[in-house]
Order: sequence, then structure tokens, then C-alpha cells
Amino acid sequence: MDAVRGSHTNDEGAQKDEIFSLLSNRRRRYALHVCEVADAPVDVSDLAEEVASLEYDKSRKALDYDERKRVYTAMKQTHLPAMEDAGVIYYDGREVRLTDKADEVEVYMDVVPSGSLPWSYYYLGLSLISAVVLAGVWAGIYPDSVPSLIWAGLIVTAFGVSSAYHAYRSRGMRLGASEKPPEIGE
Repeated sequence: MDAVRGSHTNDEGAQKDEIFSLLSNRRRRYALHVCEVADAPVDVSDLAEEVASLEYDKSRKALDYDERKRVYTAMKQTHLPAMEDAGVIYYDGREVRLTDKADEVEVYMDVVPSGSLPWSYYYLGLSLISAVVLAGVWAGIYPDSVPSLIWAGLIVTAFGVSSAYHAYRSRGMRLGASEKPPEIGE
């Protein structure tokens, strides 16, 4: 039984490694984003131009031949085959479309904008503040005129509002949720 469980864990670990390797390249992330926004098969030339546009922060019209060619060649020779091998795209040589497995990759795209606090630290801080408030209520430090149930309600409200905002922000950080990929921002 342990051998089976260990094998299953190794398979999951290998899948995660493959996904992290796939997402470690910005062009691949951009390509996934472009395909997600298109929500239809994308011509390889158009995909390469869109990726180049994002990479060089230029409009498609402003790209020069070398910029287009560099990205197109890398996409055809390296990135599209790697993405197809990982099972996140179907690539027939002319067009690219996302597979159902591409949705699974999105879990690993939790982008924390520079200068922002990761949500795990935010919730840890909120938990600590809540614990201090509850300890103060229990010890009678806070005014008795405010019932304990009100303090508990305030804490639950703080977590509820924080969670709702977190869900809203996370939805906006998904691939294809906006015109530009999450790591570029608006």
C-alpha cells in the first residue's frame, strides 16, 4: 500500500514539476494568456505576434521583423512543442488551442504584484489581531459595554470582507481575465 501511495505522490510531484517548468518561461505564460483571451484556436503567426507584442511592450504594428521572427522561431521550435507535450495545448502546426488541462495550470498562477503582501501573510496578520482582540475580551480589557458577541461578529466580518476581496482580486489575476497577462498588469 505504501509503495502505491508513494508512487502516486511521485506522479503528482512529477506533474507539478512539469507545470512549474512549463510556467517558468514568460513566453509560455504569455502564449497561454493569449489563447485564453482568444477563447478559440489561434493561428501560430498571430500567437507569436501577440506574445512578441507583450514581451517587447509594443503594439503589433510597431514590432520589427527581427522581434517577430525571434519569437515565432522560439515558439515553433521550443515553446509550442513543450506546451503540447505537457498537454495544455493542442498544436497542429498551424493553429493552437487550449486543452482542458490548461485550466489545471491556472492554480499555479497566483501572481503577487510587486510591493504587495501575499495573502497568506495578510490572513496570518488578521488572525493574530483577532486572537489579541479575543484575548482582550476574555481578559476583560475591552469595555464591558460591548458584548462579546459583537467582537466576534466584527472578527467574522473582517474575515468575510477580506475573503470576498481576495476572491475578487484572484479572479482578476487569472490568465485571460484581462487584456494583458497578470504579471504585466494594466
